[in-house]
Amino acid sequence: MDRLQAMEMFVRVVETGSFSSAAREFGTTQPTATKQVAAMEARLKVRLLNRNTRGVSPTEAGALYYENCKGIVRAAQEADDLVQVRQTQAQGLLRVGSSVAFGRRVLVPLALDFMRQHPQLQVDLSFEDRYTDLVAQGIDVAVRMGKLADSSLGARYLGTNPWLVVASPRYLRKYGTPRRPADLSTHQALIYSSVQGSDQWRVVSPRGEAITVPVTGPLRSNNLSAVLAAARSHLGIAALPWYVAADSLAAGTVVEVLKGHSLPEQEIHAVYPSPKLVPRKVQAFIAYLQGRFGDHWWERLPKG
Repeated sequence: MDRLQAMEMFVRVVETGSFSSAAREFGTTQPTATKQVAAMEARLKVRLLNRNTRGVSPTEAGALYYENCKGIVRAAQEADDLVQVRQTQAQGLLRVGSSVAFGRRVLVPLALDFMRQHPQLQVDLSFEDRYTDLVAQGIDVAVRMGKLADSSLGARYLGTNPWLVVASPRYLRKYGTPRRPADLSTHQALIYSSVQGSDQWRVVSPRGEAITVPVTGPLRSNNLSAVLAAARSHLGIAALPWYVAADSLAAGTVVEVLKGHSLPEQEIHAVYPSPKLVPRKVQAFIAYLQGRFGDHWWERLPKG
């Protein structure tokens, strides 16, 4: 017998003065309700209710037990209500994870804008370039690039992360501007080492032809900001996500190379520990993100 359920039944029997009335409220039968209370009396070794033809009433021990049970039942209901409210409203603590560059340049302004819309929410941002175990790290939702491996995680598609080739005007004046993808192999490449096959750049022509170009150069780094800094310092040509290069392109410290050509895009996904019983705060944040990754999304980021 579930002890809390039995307490709930006992409280309603006392309050209604009837086993039958209490049983109807719980969708069960009068004999079942009677057995539940009788089992409580047997466990406690005390009579809780006086029974007669006019109904039932608590004994002295039953009245004392009733007052305590009523408090317990109320506290349990309040606990249930609190959890249910948090499931239907974006509030509480939301732990969000992503890679370092994407987190700093993209997720921070988006999270701040989301927090302004949901003042009852607190956000914990965690940025790491290594793979993060969401369950072990207590992450509610993470933003990840590339195709997802099959797993038990929940996931929602957000959009794409396009890349481009850039260099500083000074570098191009000194070494010339590539006119076709094959020209990249004669230039100093600044290589982002976290992408598989990073010394092989795959470029798609305006006609849709894919060309793979081997590249070498003076810098390899697993940090996108370092690669961008090297390009701004005139050390070579870099392949970067648009969101990383956008501010430097606007400032003119780097320019796009091979306009009209494109690099492979990465898929952007929101992932979360389980696809079942997703908290409202996670649902709300994912819905917000899904509205922010349309065409040229990197040009429309909210200001932090």
